[in-house]
Amino acid sequence: MVRKPALKLRCPICKKPVKSTDPESPFCSQRCRTIDLGKWASGAYVVSSPVADGHELPETINPDDHGKSDD
Repeated sequence: MVRKPALKLRCPICKKPVKSTDPESPFCSQRCRTIDLGKWASGAYVVSSPVADGHELPETINPDDHGKSDD
């Protein structure tokens, strides 16, 4: 039976080597996992919005304006 080699990663917080089979992976410890969670909670990390590629979404129709003219 052939074993798959464990990937060697680095902890994103302290940069220590971490094996993919470690229970705290991708972090090296619970401490680094908690630090990372704190960064998300404080807003230090953000997920950027998608970049518009020139194709704008069609304007939505406001149901209150339906049937009214812009005159």
